[in-house]
Amino acid sequence: MSDYAILLMVELARDREVLSAHALSERVRVEVPTASKVLKLLAGNGLLESFRGANGGYRVTRGAADINVAEVIAAIEGPIAMTECSVEQGLCNQEDSCELRGNWQRISLAVAEALQQVSLAEMAAPPGRKAGPLQITTLTA
Repeated sequence: MSDYAILLMVELARDREVLSAHALSERVRVEVPTASKVLKLLAGNGLLESFRGANGGYRVTRGAADINVAEVIAAIEGPIAMTECSVEQGLCNQEDSCELRGNWQRISLAVAEALQQVSLAEMAAPPGRKAGPLQITTLTA
């Protein structure tokens, strides 16, 4: 669902106009029920404004350069994490004897930081016109 969310957000951020779920689904070639579900989640998490009525639809709350991919994914999936235990304690029955949690937390943090560095504006840009390579911090033990 996150990939659909990014497609829909990029399309909405292009002109910052109000578009219906139906119009968006046609533009990005996603089924209307899927688009509607994703748009409601994005609106519920403050990334979109929703408008009712004949001319209703959705509009981004901020510009494409001000919304990063991590925000969109988190709105759909919840906290960005490689494993449940890297976000919250008590979700795994092996937690008391597992020595991997710290490393999973490091990996999850690196992934989240990388996704935070990519804006919707960058996602919308043609491949040769990106702002440049990501600056990923090397984590050390």
